[in-house]
Amino acid sequence: MAASTLNVQRALQRAMVPSLVVILGATGTGKSKLAIEIGKRLQGEIISADSMQVYHGLDIITNKVTAEELAQCRHHMISFVDPLVSTYTVVDFRNKALALIDDMHSRNKLPIIVGGTNYYIESLLWKVLMDTGQENKESTDGGGGALDRKIELERLEGAELHKRLAKVDPDMAALLHPNDKRKIARSLQIHEETGIPHSHWLEEQKGQEGSNGLGGPLRYPEPCIFWLHADMESLDKRLYSRVDEMLAAGLIEELRDFHARYNQQKLQDDSQDYQHGIFQSIGFKEFHDYLTVPESSTQQEKDALLEKGIEALKIATRRYARKQNKWVRNRFLKRPGDNIPAVYGLDVTDVSRWEETVLNPALQILDSLRKVWLPLSKPQILFM
Repeated sequence: MAASTLNVQRALQRAMVPSLVVILGATGTGKSKLAIEIGKRLQGEIISADSMQVYHGLDIITNKVTAEELAQCRHHMISFVDPLVSTYTVVDFRNKALALIDDMHSRNKLPIIVGGTNYYIESLLWKVLMDTGQENKESTDGGGGALDRKIELERLEGAELHKRLAKVDPDMAALLHPNDKRKIARSLQIHEETGIPHSHWLEEQKGQEGSNGLGGPLRYPEPCIFWLHADMESLDKRLYSRVDEMLAAGLIEELRDFHARYNQQKLQDDSQDYQHGIFQSIGFKEFHDYLTVPESSTQQEKDALLEKGIEALKIATRRYARKQNKWVRNRFLKRPGDNIPAVYGLDVTDVSRWEETVLNPALQILDSLRKVWLPLSKPQILFM
């Protein structure tokens, strides 16, 4: 009976290939558009893996899907955390998202993960969250970079860094020399991002069957991962145009209203920082000087600060797109191993050929995976 039950479970598991779809790509590559089209055709539901979109507010700057898009396909993990909460961690996201995926599987729905935030995605793909060798994690798809935070920490004295680590993670502090500022800063960063000591992640990883130096085993069998990529010159133009579209859609009014409701009091209380919660979102801190300009300032001074903010937003968005692509290459494409899934590359450079170069190839890949179960022995990227 037990063997028969196991065979049935394996047959069902093979029939449910892929177990989930993950759509990766730099900001501005159209991840949500592809997710919605796949969801409509294949009975899918979308989970946003974006650490800024979990918060209420700043809908334009965090590039949340519109009401029209929400009506086309069911979405999860968007706008459900109070913006004043600064303690929401990747563990909170992981626990909620895993429950959603299990529920979708029970209803024969295809989970579609759209990211987003790199370590949010990793927490769903791998049973152990932390890949301790990775140095280029970023906080958000529309947020401030963790790399900047790491650089900021490394500017401190080694003794001060070691003292901070000893308070939050004494086990890790005992392993690291006070002069090893890079590793200490990394451990502090992991604790800040997740709310859990780095040493705990390492201990958990050691206990996972199939784990190695790159992280734990895959959580779900045969995930289908699409990487939307584009010629960077074309993508830059698209990103600059998107900033202009955000401005036309009311970005400045959104920022001003959010500042008045949530940020002004924090500044008065001297409790504001742009390293935690939604306040780290790209776009908000770039307009800090403009939002806080004294009323006595001339219109010329205000206009200059506004232009400065717009230019800073374009630069930050462009830089972040490159960091996201670097993460995909380093995490998926350059690392062999059974616990690194295959990635299917889709070229989104020419938006006029989107159905031909993106949608149709994606649907063909999914159709093939559902018909034939061929476990891949090593990671690969297939450009369509």
